[in-house]
Amino acid sequence: MAIAPLPTAAVRRSGFRRVEPTFYIFLVPTLILFTLAITLPAVMGIVLSFTNSVGFGTFRFVGLTNYQAAFSDPSILQAYGFTFLFAVITVVVVNLVAFLLAVSLTARIKARTALRTTFVVPMVISGIVIAYVFSYLFGTSVPALATALGVGPLEQSMLATPDLALVALVIVAAWQAIPSALLIYIAGLLSIPSEVYEAASLDGAGGWRQLRTITMPLVAGYIVINVILGFKGFLNVYDIIVGLTGGGPGTSTVSVAMSIFNGFSGGDYAYQMANATIFFIIAVVIALLQLRFTRGKATF
Repeated sequence: MAIAPLPTAAVRRSGFRRVEPTFYIFLVPTLILFTLAITLPAVMGIVLSFTNSVGFGTFRFVGLTNYQAAFSDPSILQAYGFTFLFAVITVVVVNLVAFLLAVSLTARIKARTALRTTFVVPMVISGIVIAYVFSYLFGTSVPALATALGVGPLEQSMLATPDLALVALVIVAAWQAIPSALLIYIAGLLSIPSEVYEAASLDGAGGWRQLRTITMPLVAGYIVINVILGFKGFLNVYDIIVGLTGGGPGTSTVSVAMSIFNGFSGGDYAYQMANATIFFIIAVVIALLQLRFTRGKATF
């Protein structure tokens, strides 16, 4: 005798929920690929960070030796200092410029749709291509213009001085990252009902007061999203540095990611795996702190 299927209400009361086989067809291959391409290599890398492996051949376990060496290595510490400084400065620049542009491009101005399209163009260009183009500009065009105008500090390439090289990297990274932040801010600004501004205008609130008391609080969630995504992305900066400065002058602009990749090709595989593990732990801690700090604030 066939058993009749449980009614929907009975299924809901029993806590049993039938899952369509189609979900498993899409889920299982994805999990397998993610495990083989991400999880398994990460676990293997963490294990090898406790060895003297050079990436191939035999190896032996050396305990925490690689980690102790990383914490006392001046070049590693310099890479971390530069990376965090670069990430903080670039996040501030990107969000400030993107927010101001978003406010301008959502105002009642002519050709705002065309302007939005123009500002989004840098987002679709490869980072390494952008770096090479700006490398030419900073190395030839800017010095020539500075010489003609008599601007002494810029008469030589910005990439030849550590401090100016950092400024150049921030400019290029911000130029590429502003469009994505801009789109998020535009979405946030367009979600604010126009009636709110009309009521504020009737109450005598000017443009600055509306921006400070209406716009900023209502787009706070979008600001949080941009800061989190931007900081995460800039901590992993690599291609722009390779194409623009190559880590120079000297080693002043070597990022953590660049230090790790250079070590892989230089025979320091296990040592840089320890560095990568430390970087991973720091990134996870920062992500948890960001989530804890922004919990309940990223509301839309």
